[in-house]
Amino acid sequence: MHGYVDDKDALLKRLRRAEGQVRGIARMIEEDAYCIDVLTQVSAATKALETVALALLDDHLTHCVAEAGAQGGVVAEEKIREASAAIARLVRS
Repeated sequence: MHGYVDDKDALLKRLRRAEGQVRGIARMIEEDAYCIDVLTQVSAATKALETVALALLDDHLTHCVAEAGAQGGVVAEEKIREASAAIARLVRS
């Protein structure tokens, strides 16, 4: 079972909202909206996706990594390496 299972409905709700924002951005571009207004909406959609990413990361750390840490050894090292790489990807984006 994945760590986010308890938050699945909330995550899906946030993703649907972000999906709607992205569709709205496409519509704005189709309608030749002012570039600053489009950029404002891109920023809002990005923030929505970052919120989902941080929630997933938190769930991963508190569930998957903590569970692997209790097991120790190679399993723990791999989960920590995965989490570290995920954090690095989020920071770079």
